[in-house]
Amino acid sequence: MSAADALLARLDRVRPAGDGRWMARCPAHEDRGPSLSIRELDDGRLLVHDFGGCAAADVLAAVGLEFSDLYPDRPKDHRAAGVRPNHWHAAREALASLAPDALLVAIAAETLAGGVPLTRPDRDRLTKASGRIRRAVGMVQR
Repeated sequence: MSAADALLARLDRVRPAGDGRWMARCPAHEDRGPSLSIRELDDGRLLVHDFGGCAAADVLAAVGLEFSDLYPDRPKDHRAAGVRPNHWHAAREALASLAPDALLVAIAAETLAGGVPLTRPDRDRLTKASGRIRRAVGMVQR
């Protein structure tokens, strides 16, 4: 089973959006319409982006998958063939998925440093962003 098949089988209201592209309801939040974009690259890797704002780690956790599940299995003899796995792509994508949360934390820090209190909705957003960052750090430390 491909990485795409494994992910798509766990999502609701999946519809094609082009070659190797799909839209689905995000399992990490109450999604009225499809906001989750899935793209399969030529090498079988999957890119996941929720236009509703959920981090990729939250989307994957909601369906019982991990970042490693977004990548095709490597051949067992990859070392014998002289092929070195490239973990930088996974790290780059994981960091990119946290960029909106990091920006929100930075803006909140600057706001508080300027003596302006955060509104209740902003505090709630900050709490959620901080939780997503903590979960991502926890996943990396495993």
